[in-house]
Amino acid sequence: MRLALLTHEPFYPPSGGGSAEAVYLVEEMVRRGHEIHLFCPAFPDHPKVAEQFSIRIHPFTGWQMGRYTNLRSLKYLAYPRALRKMMLKAATEIEFDAIFSQHAISAVAAGKLKSDLNLPVVMNFLDYLTGFMESWPRWVMPRVILNRLMRFELNLSIRYDADAVLTVSTELAKRFIDNGYPESRTQTIHYGYDATLFPFSSTSPALTPTVVMHGSFDTHHLGPLAIEAVTQIARAKPETHFLFIGKETAALENLTKRVRRSVCSANIQCTGFVDYKLITDGLGQAHVGIIPYESSVGTHSAFVAKMVEYAAVGLPVVSTPLSGVMAFFKNEASICFSKFDATQFAVDVLRLLDAPPPQNDRQRLAKRVAAELDWKVICRKAVDRLEAVAS
Repeated sequence: MRLALLTHEPFYPPSGGGSAEAVYLVEEMVRRGHEIHLFCPAFPDHPKVAEQFSIRIHPFTGWQMGRYTNLRSLKYLAYPRALRKMMLKAATEIEFDAIFSQHAISAVAAGKLKSDLNLPVVMNFLDYLTGFMESWPRWVMPRVILNRLMRFELNLSIRYDADAVLTVSTELAKRFIDNGYPESRTQTIHYGYDATLFPFSSTSPALTPTVVMHGSFDTHHLGPLAIEAVTQIARAKPETHFLFIGKETAALENLTKRVRRSVCSANIQCTGFVDYKLITDGLGQAHVGIIPYESSVGTHSAFVAKMVEYAAVGLPVVSTPLSGVMAFFKNEASICFSKFDATQFAVDVLRLLDAPPPQNDRQRLAKRVAAELDWKVICRKAVDRLEAVAS
């Protein structure tokens, strides 16, 4: 089949979060013999990347895109119209068989293109994007506007009569179904990882107690709870090393400044951007991984990539009680679902630093995620559904 894959993120290299999945989806589609046309923002060396993956890339060059670009939210809002225009132009010369969209932003364009081109559409929701904005200050995101945006996103599958919806968690699938989208056309595929890049580690981490967090650091990742919890840990155990693996953001700068205002000697390090293939090196230094997300519809609907990768390498985890990941990881001894309370979160991190869970428990969980959440498993499910819809 000749497939159009739409995304709002630069394809390569993956920048964390949901961007990693697209690479493995493309590999699975190509492996099955499909002709892939990738519509995405321009990125360096895209002709070489197209050759490397045996695909055709249609780069968007209207303005810079990416999770760290200036005026990101405004650019995201404008992108679907430009993306639709790009594909309509390509469709005058290329006869497509189906459309596969990544994330809600591209789903807007995919939905309109379904009626434009009379093509089947599969929408893959890797999160509830607008739901994350619940943790934003009200002066930044007024609740009247937020509620409209959240309804708009959840209604995309119904408004455009998507042929199938894939979701990252059972919690998000339930929201689509409760909103009226047919359960028979909804499938939870979860979020995966590359088992070859995140092998279980039985080696001892650094001597200095190290707390790690990796990936992207947005407002909902590092809000008041994270700031206060890190402050309390630094105060109770001053030798603790806080290692943030990823590009420094305003949210992380704010956390560092606020923590050091209370504990001036707090040992907080940010590595800057690290290639997806090299993240595991940093995780190997750590004793505990943290997911101190604020409570919102978005975070509860997520299937957090950090959680999967921490579990894969055998790293104990402390996380706020997020419904999407709790449904999969409940009753796992090496994962502590704390409370939406900074003091309790800090207590739980300190407890795991002093008394880590047995290696057998961590190794058993690593084997489980390798069997159920490796990208090959996730992407087979996604492409199976796409082929069933398009056949």
